[in-house]
Amino acid sequence: MKIHHLNTGTMCPMGRRLVNGTGGLFQRARMVCHCLLIETGEGLALVDTGIGLGDIAAPDRLGRRWLRQTASKLDPSETAVQQVTALGYSPADVRHVLLTHLDRDHAGGVPDFPHAAVHVHRAEYDMAVLRKPAPPQGRYVTEQWQHGPGWKFYDEAGEDWFGFKGVRALGDKEADVLMIPLAGHTLGHCGIAVRSNDGWLLHAGDSYFHHGQIEASPRMPLVLGYFQRRADMDRKARIANQERLRALKLGHGDRVTIFNSHDPVDYENCRCGVH
Repeated sequence: MKIHHLNTGTMCPMGRRLVNGTGGLFQRARMVCHCLLIETGEGLALVDTGIGLGDIAAPDRLGRRWLRQTASKLDPSETAVQQVTALGYSPADVRHVLLTHLDRDHAGGVPDFPHAAVHVHRAEYDMAVLRKPAPPQGRYVTEQWQHGPGWKFYDEAGEDWFGFKGVRALGDKEADVLMIPLAGHTLGHCGIAVRSNDGWLLHAGDSYFHHGQIEASPRMPLVLGYFQRRADMDRKARIANQERLRALKLGHGDRVTIFNSHDPVDYENCRCGVH
């Protein structure tokens, strides 16, 4: 199984030291939208989509405040669909899109793959799409799924994976791709675990924002920590799952590579090559 690491949206907020933990206060930080493109026996699977072409064509739908805070580059060449094409594939080759959650910087590229099955936790779908319960005002960009994607839903049931309860996201033919419930950032937030040639990869989404958070002695840049707390839907659950991720790294780091969605350190450590 080949796995490609993609950055599908660069963001450059002000205050590098307070966001990345290094550099100057008045330097631009760097954050990414870390996605995976997986070659499976049933075509391509994409884990998260980052910023999409529709977002770039109509950036106001992302929210002026969000754009101002993140200073997103909105570069069409970074979109998942253009990177898939650059790798020699057709967008139609992407048969599955697996989403950690439905926030705007994770689901923006969903319309660029209209024929793909879109896998998501049911609790996430219920809040973001059905509004049951109603989400915080402005949390989701509903235009990202107005085309009516083919949804596939998952809940808390499933097999055990290193102490986490997982689900076979792509069915019996692809038992090496699992959706792992990791609620907290949103109510239906999940990680996606993929078995590579070198062991397991766990795309932990927004379960944590900075690589220092799952070290033995946790650390977190000040402003990044502030944004994380503000984005939490269930802070208690997010902290509990973060502790479980830390224990997983400390206990099974030789078997599982954990990374989050936006940390450029995690991204650069992962993209050394194709797994």
